[in-house]
Amino acid sequence: MIATRFDTARLAMLPLRIEYAGEMAGVLAAPELYVFTGGEPPTAEQLLRRYERQLAGPDDASGFWLNWVIQSTEDDLLVGYLQATVIGEDAEIAWVLGTGWQGRGYAKEAALGLVDWLRVQGVQRVIAHVHPDHSASAAVAAAAGLTRTAHLDDGEYLWEL
Repeated sequence: MIATRFDTARLAMLPLRIEYAGEMAGVLAAPELYVFTGGEPPTAEQLLRRYERQLAGPDDASGFWLNWVIQSTEDDLLVGYLQATVIGEDAEIAWVLGTGWQGRGYAKEAALGLVDWLRVQGVQRVIAHVHPDHSASAAVAAAAGLTRTAHLDDGEYLWEL
C-alpha cells in the first residue's frame, strides 16, 4: 500500500516528499502545537531527516507507513499533515494542522477524507489516540466517525471506528 494523492472539497492530500521539509518547518513552528504531544518545533533539517525515515518505511514488512502533507487548494499553501500506519486491516491515524490554519474545519475535512481513503483501500478498523484535554482533536476524531473508548493508552484515549 502506498500513499496516493486524494482531494477533499478544499484540500489536497499530497504524498510526502522530502522537498516539503522547508515549508513544513514553518507550518509546524508554533510551540503550542506540542502542548499535548510533547517535543518542540522541528527545524527544516530535522524534518528532512524525519521524512527520509518515514519514506523508507518500517524495518519489517508487517505494515505500511503512509504520510501526506495537507495543502489548501484555496491558496496552494501547505497547512499540516496526515499519517496512517496500516497493519493488516487496521490503521492508526494522526493529524496535525498548523496554528495559522486552525478553526477553519481543515483538520476535520482532512481526517474524514483520510478515513474514506483508507476504507477504499480495505481498512476495516481505524484508531487514533487523543489526549483527554485536547478538545479540538477529539472533535476531529468524532467528525471522522471515530468514537472514544474508555481505554487509556499512555495518557491518551483510544478512539475507534
